[in-house]
Amino acid sequence: MNSEIDLWGGLECTVNRVLDQYFSQMERNGHAARTDDLERFASLGIRAIRYPVLWERTAPDGLDTADWSWPDERLPALQKLGVTPIVGLVHHGSGPRHTSLIDPGFAEGLAEFAGAVARRYPWIEYYTPVNEPLTTARFSGLYGVWYPHGRDERSFIQALVNQCRAVVLSMRAIREVNPNAKLVQTDDLGKTYSTSEMAELTTFYNERRWLSWDLLCGKVDENHALWEYLSSTGVETSELLWFKDNPCPPDIIGVNYYITSERWLDHRVDRYPERYVGTYRNFHHADIETPRALATPTPGIGPLLQEAWGRYGLPIAITEAHIDANREDQLRWLLEIWEAAQQVRCNGVDVRAVTVWALLGSYDWNCLVTECRGYYEPGPFDVRSGHPRPTAVASLMRELSAGRPLSHPVLQGLGWWHRPGRFLCPPVATSAAVASFSSERLHGRPGDAQPILITGASGTLGSAFARICEARSLAYRIVSRQEMDIADPASVESIIVRYRPWAIINAGGYVRVDDAETDSERCFRENTLGPSVLAIACVRHQVQLMTFSSDLVFDGRQQSPYIEGDNVAPLNIYGRSKVEAERKVLDMLPEALVIRTSAFFGPWDSHNFVAQALKSLRAGLPFVAANDMKVSPTYVPDLVHACLDLLIDKEKGIWHLTNAEPITWADLAHRAGTMAGIDTSRLEPMACAQMNYAAPRPKYSALQSEKGIALPPLDDALSRYLRLQEEAAEQDYGGQAAHVGG
Repeated sequence: MNSEIDLWGGLECTVNRVLDQYFSQMERNGHAARTDDLERFASLGIRAIRYPVLWERTAPDGLDTADWSWPDERLPALQKLGVTPIVGLVHHGSGPRHTSLIDPGFAEGLAEFAGAVARRYPWIEYYTPVNEPLTTARFSGLYGVWYPHGRDERSFIQALVNQCRAVVLSMRAIREVNPNAKLVQTDDLGKTYSTSEMAELTTFYNERRWLSWDLLCGKVDENHALWEYLSSTGVETSELLWFKDNPCPPDIIGVNYYITSERWLDHRVDRYPERYVGTYRNFHHADIETPRALATPTPGIGPLLQEAWGRYGLPIAITEAHIDANREDQLRWLLEIWEAAQQVRCNGVDVRAVTVWALLGSYDWNCLVTECRGYYEPGPFDVRSGHPRPTAVASLMRELSAGRPLSHPVLQGLGWWHRPGRFLCPPVATSAAVASFSSERLHGRPGDAQPILITGASGTLGSAFARICEARSLAYRIVSRQEMDIADPASVESIIVRYRPWAIINAGGYVRVDDAETDSERCFRENTLGPSVLAIACVRHQVQLMTFSSDLVFDGRQQSPYIEGDNVAPLNIYGRSKVEAERKVLDMLPEALVIRTSAFFGPWDSHNFVAQALKSLRAGLPFVAANDMKVSPTYVPDLVHACLDLLIDKEKGIWHLTNAEPITWADLAHRAGTMAGIDTSRLEPMACAQMNYAAPRPKYSALQSEKGIALPPLDDALSRYLRLQEEAAEQDYGGQAAHVGG
């Protein structure tokens, strides 16, 4: 057995149907119209790619009118680039409009299409005719989420049988053309754990997870553990036994594994959030992903690969590895799966590959792709700007594929699924049935790693970075002006030598816009000289630098949001200090990351505009706000998370990060008050000219990014801010009540 595991890639290409509406991932991620993505994929060092030639897209009205132009261009290009396509024909789909997963003609229809694909591309060797038959059957036949929206056991099992039959017939048609064609059969593989009261349902789930592979391997007959269940659904037993006579075992078992794949069932439903509670097979219970409940984490994918090997003895590939998380946790998740695959391979399991999923990211999987909400999860590339941007995941893939040492410092630290703050319920002390997690698999805790050095310990932004680095298990050191004077080269040198940071976040600086008009020397020292000194030191020590600029670099003459490439023309001293800082830093260190942002509000300081407006309006006091100056407010937690992701990605240049919506200060106060349920009648809108500002300000300084909007919408940010305020108020009230009662 070859000692090396291949790195594969996967393109999220789901075309699922909800009622009469289709949701196409490739239309949304732009790959449907971009051919140069193929070179991007090849640059990652992948040996193979799960790639779509989807029935719904290629021949929606039958083979006579099939349009092969899209795969005709792309499949040979992949071959020339040295990347083997693993062709998928249906991906969480239900076929063209004339059929469905419970249509008796579904299997024959897909097989006809599969044969046509094979005849057109006889050199293609690897196929996945149907992705995740069991998972798709559950969503389409049992949960009613996707078409044909079944909610019963009969529809579920019929959809599963039809898909598996389609796989058998498709491979038969393909092998008539290419006898050496190989089946890579994917499905989600997890495991269920539970309290003893839920053991019966747990046993059922742990048998059900194998059904698609069991059917294809001809393992389902009267002796199968779930035969009584299967035959009770109303599906003809002859349809089930057909697979016994027509086995089509996968050449490679494709295991898809997510943070939600392993589940904990608990009869004590009052311990859990309501959204996790339901009833199935007469068991009223909570069903939650194990990291959110179990005090001792499960061992992860390694034992599951061992189980699959023990059950089938067939080669295995991890065909989807992805997590929706901050960038460092995406890296840690991939590395954890890669190392688990390496370990079980050393133990004798024939693991062939690990597939990094969603090379272009994915849209709206947090609502199971039932709506277009715009929720995006980046992958190795982030497509939000329209031009795919490589993330740190791409860099890690290149290192893994080339066997190079792993370089990113953030790999040190615990993924959120191991951190103490992960729980959504009182942690459950599990029995020996859940094996202990071995801390040896981790690459050290954050304290052992090179830190991020943060300036501005006493400021809103600096303290927010420290708080969120702590929550994200990122090693950091935060320093005050007294500890490090950023405008003093000797002071900066001393701190860099002491802490050996891999990156510096300059979150300090002079912030008093009006005072700067009469205090320009100090303003330029802190806002211009300081960042320049940091940039020089970062060049010398090969340290990444992120520093902050402002919307006040613009003069407000245009009435549409400013993008990164627009010309700067500051109206005041503060704005000029920021423009000069941008120029000096990027001249000295072109790899520096400069973030322009504006109008902070956040949950951890009481001095921001939104907090002050709400405080005054709640008290029934008048609150004055400009009604002729448009800004783009920025929710501090969103800003910090996005900045850290960009820093980890080693992004550079100027970026605009705000919550995007242009709004006047007065309208912002009114909207926040209205959303909080506060009477806003004491709000006093006023023209900027009447507010006696010492520093002139632009009437329009809203920001927008041509590099891709990275922050959620303003209303979403305000609602989260207000929710945190309410929770803090409830905690304060509870504490006061307890004190009074004592």
